[in-house]
Amino acid sequence: MKRAWLVSLLLIPGFAHAQTLQQQIQTAFNRLQQDTQCRYASVSLTVLDAKTGEQVFTANPNMGLAPGSTMKAITSITALNVLGKDYRFKTAFSYRGTITADGTLNGDVIIRGYGDPTLGSWRWETTKEAYIRNQFVAAIRKAGIKKINGRVIGDDSFFGTQSIPDGWIYQDLGTYYGAGTTPLCWHENQFSIRLRTGEANTPIGVTGTSPEMPYLAFKSELVNGEAHTGDQAYPYLPTINSNIMYLRGTYAVDQTKKKIDAAIPDPAFDIAYRLTDTLQRLGITVSSTPESATTLKNKNQPIPQSTAQLLTINSPLLTEILYWQNHISINLYAEQLLLAVIPSPSTMQVTTNNGVTALQNFWAKKAGIDKHTLNVFDGSGLAPGNRVTTLTMSRILQSAAGETWFKDFYDSLPVYNNIHMKSGSINSAQAYTGYQTHDGRQLCFSIIVNNYNGTGSGIRAKMFKVLDELK
Repeated sequence: MKRAWLVSLLLIPGFAHAQTLQQQIQTAFNRLQQDTQCRYASVSLTVLDAKTGEQVFTANPNMGLAPGSTMKAITSITALNVLGKDYRFKTAFSYRGTITADGTLNGDVIIRGYGDPTLGSWRWETTKEAYIRNQFVAAIRKAGIKKINGRVIGDDSFFGTQSIPDGWIYQDLGTYYGAGTTPLCWHENQFSIRLRTGEANTPIGVTGTSPEMPYLAFKSELVNGEAHTGDQAYPYLPTINSNIMYLRGTYAVDQTKKKIDAAIPDPAFDIAYRLTDTLQRLGITVSSTPESATTLKNKNQPIPQSTAQLLTINSPLLTEILYWQNHISINLYAEQLLLAVIPSPSTMQVTTNNGVTALQNFWAKKAGIDKHTLNVFDGSGLAPGNRVTTLTMSRILQSAAGETWFKDFYDSLPVYNNIHMKSGSINSAQAYTGYQTHDGRQLCFSIIVNNYNGTGSGIRAKMFKVLDELK
């Protein structure tokens, strides 16, 4: 009788296949968990039906683990829910003072930022530096301004004063990927430092920067590393009231770029500096040196309020921003989006901590997700102390599958191992989250391994073998 009952169940459409898929995943997961690279590791996997939310497979689903850049998937979906797919950031260009009959502005030109991470980016024609500067110049000329008896000011006062999220490590802060948040971004808050390399174990010099950074000085403590040791060079931001950037670490002799990318210490000042220089070259004189909110505060001077609007610059659509954010894993974009989801910036200070709170509150209300399963410090995943469970990650991905903007989010995910998924790696942690169709059934998943040993390429290949079972 028992055998007949089992045969009857196996004849139910999909039953035997569902059991087989679960068993196949279990076998592959066990193999990963028992691998020598995972001897001291924490390993978790959750697979859900993207349509129904049914649990297809779980292993350690409530274990809080470092998600690395897969955190960007959560930030992306939150932003799409809160802001909408057609959201655009805005930057205001205005002036304070009066314009005389001969075209002299007795006052200041002000660029006020509201969080656009794409201003001056090279990824779109309408965000490139030259295009934006031309827009500024055209607006000044249209207003009849031929001379500025004042300053160009980069106003980055819309956010709170803490630009670096809690939990980020000091070594990352001077690098391009650790640039922090600011209301007024410029050129993705980064520039390149060209290196003069030589034989192993000899000092490395600095030959210049791109673009030129005449207001910064560089002291290199870099050493040429042995071949195959990679790029271990780190720029360190100038300290308060200093213009010196230190370069420390090693740079392997077989590296071909011969440059490192660093964070701009004060992007608002940099954009004011670039516009001032452009205007001077075009014959529109500016009587005073450029300023930012930071430099004005250091001088105990107030940030002037504008009296007339010249131009509003709109960013690309949110969906376009997400494509680059997730394909290239741009931390800056994710951090700026986390701040954008704060519900009432007029009453709640725009800080990363408040952005995290807004994100946690959103998912608690929308899906009943416990904030302790979203125990994070940022929106990009750069903080090593972030902890997310694979079940929460998968539930958030599953919630997106039924939204009108789902295709836009899906297309923003890069393809690894022939699977649309976001990757993440940080401090001996590797993670993937995304979607895969199995026999016409769309699945969503999150897999995280923390504290593995050995090479990253080795653990990735073994994780891919587990995910191959979803194909």
